[in-house]
Amino acid sequence: MFTRREFCRSTAATLGAAAVSLGAAQWSRVLGANDTIRVGIIGFNSKGAQHIDVFRSLPGVRVTALCDVDQTIVDREAAKFKERGEEVTTFQDLRHLLDRQDIDAVVIATPNHWHSLAAIWAVQSGKDVYVEKPISHNIREGRLLVEAARKHHKIVQSGTQNRSDVGLRAFKDYLNEGHLGKVLWAHGIWFKLRSGIGRVNGPQAIPAGVDYNLWTGPAPLTPLMRANLHYDWHWFWETGNGDMANIGVHQIDDCRFLCDLHGNPKRVISLGERWAFDDDGQTPNTHLALVEYDIPLLIETRNLPMSPTMNIEDHVRGVRMGNIIMCENGYFAGGRGGGWVYDPAGTKVKQFPGDGGEGHAANFIEAVRARDASLLHSDVEEGHFSAVVCHAANISYRLGKKSSFEEIENSGDYSQEARERITSMREHLAANQVDIANRPVVIGAALDFNPQEEQFVGPSSYEANMFLFRNYREPFVVPQSI
Repeated sequence: MFTRREFCRSTAATLGAAAVSLGAAQWSRVLGANDTIRVGIIGFNSKGAQHIDVFRSLPGVRVTALCDVDQTIVDREAAKFKERGEEVTTFQDLRHLLDRQDIDAVVIATPNHWHSLAAIWAVQSGKDVYVEKPISHNIREGRLLVEAARKHHKIVQSGTQNRSDVGLRAFKDYLNEGHLGKVLWAHGIWFKLRSGIGRVNGPQAIPAGVDYNLWTGPAPLTPLMRANLHYDWHWFWETGNGDMANIGVHQIDDCRFLCDLHGNPKRVISLGERWAFDDDGQTPNTHLALVEYDIPLLIETRNLPMSPTMNIEDHVRGVRMGNIIMCENGYFAGGRGGGWVYDPAGTKVKQFPGDGGEGHAANFIEAVRARDASLLHSDVEEGHFSAVVCHAANISYRLGKKSSFEEIENSGDYSQEARERITSMREHLAANQVDIANRPVVIGAALDFNPQEEQFVGPSSYEANMFLFRNYREPFVVPQSI
């Protein structure tokens, strides 16, 4: 294993005169229209396994490298290539993959705490990048990834694939043509049933074949304190960002895209708690974020059912996983896979069938081949802006205090739409027999955000700004500047 500094030195020595003639930003070969684009997939226990199939199916693309810290998973996927008679090189350490100059682009589907660092290293090594959502684990490293992409002139696509959904793109055109009048507010919804992850009595054994040091990477190297190493990292702050950034980021990005909410928000406050689960998880399983742009944006995630006897999620205007865009002359309800426009009385007016954003990977390849980031449906900076909302909502929650719904209801700080969602949350908890007297709601800190400086200002800003960046573990360090 070698450090990032050793990696850079090794790469520079290998490239020699080529780096001098092309410049550091042009290390990867210049692609022609008929050249095969060689892709490496990094992390494929879950979403990454889908990426293998998607990128293999694209014309002019060949998956030539696989990398995962879990050797068992590497072997599983490599065996499929062997069965098909396809050559593929495998790695357990992503730095070894990035050192290869016969790879043009990488797809990063690691846990969240690796996203930005892996992508920064990739563009520094001359590769274009498709990085899964959220593109960062904290606000500052996301901005540094954007700066790295620009400095090295690399194509970096965020994995917020709903921007490629044909139905959402068609609705956006319809909305921009003025058919519904002015947008009043937007509501992103992700209600998905989950159960608790249980409790452990002490450190757990690392699964065979896993390099836990590499898995941990930038995070503190601590004993495994959960039953399942994989996926359940989402519910721990050192490695994940809860469902607000796991799935809510899609709804945030959808609403920003459809409503032309450019850049960063002005203010964020969130409330929620981890109710009904008796487990070791840290992140809220019921979470409402109130976000201020030029219009209000509400983002809501829930993991509990309609009631303990009903194994189905709640919904808002028929939406369980999607968005409501409320306008002067009606509203849109839908998401990945398209949706419907309704008139003010709730009657269906026009359908926008979608495809789930299945062309997102092809859009990335198109931009890579053209060397034109403007072709991307979800450029890295758009992914960054949506991730900022997730992180700000989580920071608000983490700085919050336990309170009562009565305090919220007696406050004049919330809009009518926000009050309706807060009341709905309370009714949802009552239906699930949650004792909110003994497990009160956490009301997050109201955080003002400077959109240009990407820092919190005003009350609670000192504490909030402590969460902008993290302490990184050597040698897995995101640099302070690019």
